[in-house]
Amino acid sequence: MKKILVTGGAGFIGSNFVRYLVTTYPELEVVNLDKLTYAGNLDNLKDINENPRYRFIKGDIGNKNIVEKLAGEGLDAIVNFAAETHVDRSILDPEAFIKTDIMGTHILLEVVRKFNIKRYIQISTDEVYGSIAKGSFTEKSPIAPNSPYSSSKAGGDLLVRSYFKTYGTPVIITRSSNNFGPYQYPEKIIPFFITQAIYDQKLPLYGDGKNVRNWLQVVDNCRAIDAVLRRGKDGEVYNIGGAVEVENIKIAKAILRKLGKSTDLLKFVTDRPGHDRRYSLDSSKVKKLGWKPSLDFEKDLNDTIDWYINHRKWWEKIIKKQKSFQSFKESWYKTRQ
Repeated sequence: MKKILVTGGAGFIGSNFVRYLVTTYPELEVVNLDKLTYAGNLDNLKDINENPRYRFIKGDIGNKNIVEKLAGEGLDAIVNFAAETHVDRSILDPEAFIKTDIMGTHILLEVVRKFNIKRYIQISTDEVYGSIAKGSFTEKSPIAPNSPYSSSKAGGDLLVRSYFKTYGTPVIITRSSNNFGPYQYPEKIIPFFITQAIYDQKLPLYGDGKNVRNWLQVVDNCRAIDAVLRRGKDGEVYNIGGAVEVENIKIAKAILRKLGKSTDLLKFVTDRPGHDRRYSLDSSKVKKLGWKPSLDFEKDLNDTIDWYINHRKWWEKIIKKQKSFQSFKESWYKTRQ
């Protein structure tokens, strides 16, 4: 491959993937298309901004003219990270999720067909499967999304599948578990709890705090997506899960312990609608492509906490721009009283 378009490449996972490609493959040109919503941040890629093999274009995947213009330059692949992704926001404003996650995906698929692009990777989520009490989801598990966010992602996935079945479009879907690591927007649970604890603010836990998530370090996910991009089979789905499952309350306590803060900062709040109890992925299929996740979650979490400690300017700038993300969370909690 010589040239790849990464959509949503200024977001958390997308920016880490862009950096991974540019630093791993010296012959590869990477184009980053991102409309820079609240979660898109060019500061995420300052370290490679001057690299001649990297180019940023501000634009929306919903704008067919922009996508076609880039495709006309000659692309070997499109990797689609562009999405609205936060469950709480999807409950308050589902329309934005439908527009990007379904309609935007449709435009990309049409461009792949029109320009005969060799490979399209749809970045999805384990949340499309819903909740599972025991065992782990495989790629053959039925999808049963429980929020507007996961439903919009499921809709995009089904559209991708249909293009393979109907047109033979060279598509692959990856579904990863919860990611964490550097540059994650501080509304997600781990960076939100880290930044809250640094400010000695409460760490709000939904319900009893015992919802279980399968945690995946973001660079591990990037490596897995790369393996799928280069060695995956068209028309397939690949689950990408971390090595451990952890309750939210244990995540919160680990962060407080690392920062030397009291558990008095824990605050239990009314659970959100449709809150999935447990996610778990069987990743044996992607492992056959030569990938495996990190086996040291505690170290990876501590490294992530250290990153946020050492990059306060990065996330304080975001919080200031948003006039304190806490105000958004508080408005959400009020709707749950």
